[in-house]
Amino acid sequence: MHEAAGQSGALPSVIAPIVKEARLCGPAVTIQAAPGDNLWLHRGLAAASKGDVLVVDVCGAYEFGYWGGVMTAAAVAQQLGGLVIDGCVRDRLDLEASGFSVWARGLCIQGTKKQAEAPGAINEQLTIGGVSIEPGDLVVGDADGVVVIAAKKMADVIAAAEQRETKEKLIVQELQSGRTTLDVYGWK
Repeated sequence: MHEAAGQSGALPSVIAPIVKEARLCGPAVTIQAAPGDNLWLHRGLAAASKGDVLVVDVCGAYEFGYWGGVMTAAAVAQQLGGLVIDGCVRDRLDLEASGFSVWARGLCIQGTKKQAEAPGAINEQLTIGGVSIEPGDLVVGDADGVVVIAAKKMADVIAAAEQRETKEKLIVQELQSGRTTLDVYGWK
């Protein structure tokens, strides 16, 4: 998808799947959380619909476990598509057992506050690692990372990705028949 999108939209590689087999694809519900406070994540979780992917910015305060087993149980019950957080999570065993797809900077046991007056927002534009994310943008994740595709470019990028996949299958067939990558690509 990243290449099909013109090599744009890739989130920082430090945001990685917590469970190896994790995959996700769905529309973004964006959440801006206050540093060290996860009440806005609970609010975003309540506002999300089936298939949505929660995309969370924690204002650079990474050393908190913003998401854990209880929130995962709620997300699974709502049939959400996954979580992408530019911060840490906790309760890895619960995440693994649930099958819920989570991408995060890592794990952190330190808990968060839940202050009603803490600043935050749901479904407003976010920027993570230089990538602008709007509510409704397509969020795609696999073992290699996460890519965000602008909603207005979604159809074109999906078509380009399908063409690229078809082309790569043909290239693999040529390589299996004895050609080199230099031959196939016309490089010297």
